[in-house]
Amino acid sequence: MSKIDHSLFSAHEASEQAFGPCPKCSEKLTIRRGKSGAFIGCTKYPDCDFSKPLHEYETAEIKVIKGSSCPLCSHELVIKKGRYGLFIGCSDFPNCHYLESSKHSQETNVTCPLCSKGHLTKRTNKFGKSFYACDNYPKCKYALNLPPVEHQCPECAWPIMQQKKVGIGAEWVCPQKHCQCKIPKP
Repeated sequence: MSKIDHSLFSAHEASEQAFGPCPKCSEKLTIRRGKSGAFIGCTKYPDCDFSKPLHEYETAEIKVIKGSSCPLCSHELVIKKGRYGLFIGCSDFPNCHYLESSKHSQETNVTCPLCSKGHLTKRTNKFGKSFYACDNYPKCKYALNLPPVEHQCPECAWPIMQQKKVGIGAEWVCPQKHCQCKIPKP
């Protein structure tokens, strides 16, 4: 009698059948590996290029906010966890697509020096790093990495500067690449 359980060898074949047929060519789907990690792909690759993520990005409800209501449909609001972190949305999704936005509290009231129409707003990229961009995007693509200050540069006369932390204090730096003027924070 062998100590090896031969039923384990057939489990891999059973898991391949669990993904079902390819929607493009009706062949088997299997787990494939690429530079971005594992995914589900067709066994007839490269003739068939069907693929989909191994783990779909789904949102999960964390907590219902009691006493709150969606301004669009009056259902309760819930805290959800999605692909980019926590957010507040309507509990009646997918019928209602309301999302609570925090953009209004992050506006700096500094006018965009490039288009002079928008204001610079604090935003966060997908890695969690903050930056300041014009709220007139995509018409204006002006952006800064440091907090903007409405103060004209004494050397190049650019209408704003950015505040940079140095040691225990701060200094103002011109965002123009050709200038880079630095002055102590008044």
